[in-house]
Amino acid sequence: MNTLEALERKETKRSILKTLRSEGNIPAVVYGSKIDTESISVKNSDFLKVMKDAGRNGIISLSLNGKSKNVMLRDYQIDPITKDVLHIDLLQVDKDTEIDTKVSVILKGTSNGEKAGGVAKQFLYELDITAKANELPDTIEIDITNFEIGHSVQVADLKKQYRNCTFLHEDDETIVTIDFVKPVSEDEEETSEVAAAGV
Repeated sequence: MNTLEALERKETKRSILKTLRSEGNIPAVVYGSKIDTESISVKNSDFLKVMKDAGRNGIISLSLNGKSKNVMLRDYQIDPITKDVLHIDLLQVDKDTEIDTKVSVILKGTSNGEKAGGVAKQFLYELDITAKANELPDTIEIDITNFEIGHSVQVADLKKQYRNCTFLHEDDETIVTIDFVKPVSEDEEETSEVAAAGV
């Protein structure tokens, strides 16, 4: 498990937070059902490394005042201009803590249907799920390599593979389908060429 070192933070004034950030630290809070909310700070470089290794839904060992607790990243704020992380919310968890979160859907491979002239149309890029903290997938992966034109994947199709997750979607919601590409007629091609030429 990845470990993130933290320091207790007693000051919450904006000037203090600005100083923290200028020194390469990120203000953060830790909260949970069985603890009081704690204000902390972590090194920006350490946080980025841990998140790269653990993933968005990974469990992290937070070391604070000589004690460790398991936490997950629940939210963060990004500067819209610099893209720096401005603030982090961490949730204390144990193996039985159930988490509601969003998980990215990743398509793997190039389908047979695409090779035959079709196109992969993805309708859902994230899925809302509930699962125990230690069973949360970092991503939902769908291998479309062997899919032919007309093949679709719906939410219900994922339940066997991800049986420890509850999907907060209707079973018949389509995630991806391999669709036909409509042939372009000569008239349509000529019309497009004329439009492009500005005639």
